[in-house]
Amino acid sequence: MELENLLGGDAAYLLEHEAKGIPADLLSGPGPDYVSDVLAQTDRSPQVLRSIQSLFDHGRLGGTGYVSILPVDQGIEHSAAASFAPNPAYFDPANIVELAIEGGCNAVASTFGVLGAVSRRFAHRIPFIVKLNHNELLTLPNTFDQVMYGSVDQAYDLGAAGVGATIYFGSDESTRQIAEVSEAFARAHELGMFTVLWCYLRNSGFKVDGVDHHASADLTAQANHIGVTIEADIIKQKLPEVNGGYNAIPGFGKTHPLVYDELTSDHPIDLCRWQVANCYMGRIGLINSGGASSGAGDLAEAVRTAVINKRAGGMGLISGRKAFQRPISDGVELLNAIQDVYLDSSVGVA
Repeated sequence: MELENLLGGDAAYLLEHEAKGIPADLLSGPGPDYVSDVLAQTDRSPQVLRSIQSLFDHGRLGGTGYVSILPVDQGIEHSAAASFAPNPAYFDPANIVELAIEGGCNAVASTFGVLGAVSRRFAHRIPFIVKLNHNELLTLPNTFDQVMYGSVDQAYDLGAAGVGATIYFGSDESTRQIAEVSEAFARAHELGMFTVLWCYLRNSGFKVDGVDHHASADLTAQANHIGVTIEADIIKQKLPEVNGGYNAIPGFGKTHPLVYDELTSDHPIDLCRWQVANCYMGRIGLINSGGASSGAGDLAEAVRTAVINKRAGGMGLISGRKAFQRPISDGVELLNAIQDVYLDSSVGVA
């Protein structure tokens, strides 16, 4: 399906936008030589560079510097019933990995249990990203916490190329999570694995006057900035939907008027550009998440998110429920449509 048709009335709005505030020439954007030109300047070891290069070389986007990742940790994060009832085939870990392979993804991200169950069958066929920590929904009342489900060494032993972890910034447990994840990422780098941080906000105080600032550009960007500080190699973040969280929450944090007056606008590409800027101006890649499945509109919504991410200077998309909560052929079609955005040379950085 033509890109313009999928974007509908937003086609010109998104494809012709010129970024306000932070120009593209300040960014270290993704590209075929990203590892050699950008990451090789860092303190990452040759083993880490080799592992992350295997990510960039795999799948339909191999060699472009962009990534398409299938994440299936929702059986823990959102409960197995809520995640897999729409398509029970994905209770079987083999089908999860098969979807990532058939869908042309760069990697599959999942739990110790899922990837461990099929590691000897698939670890040599597609890069594994083992998610180290999770929330769980059996504690009553539910809490905003992430608990380590295994060790970095376990992830290494089952053949992982990288590890992932979540921090709930703003939650009561965030400082402990920052320390735990920082230590885990350092160990992963020692073993030659790359690291991906799920960079999420969690605090009921971030909802003010009916506006949910969990997806506010200024707050999510600061979460990104903390994430790259603990040496995440890739940042996973929600696409910003609003801005001005710092100004809306009384007595909270610090910001600057220029963020809102000059460096961003209300355009989604400019809001996402602020997230990229806070990842060391793109030296560390930003991938945005695909979000929950909403049914028939998933394909168009996923493509829209990919266009915003790419034009903002991001590195790719990580989309799970939109892909696996439907028949495998439809899931493959959706993943390929996302990848087609990054393969389309006419969609450039704004």
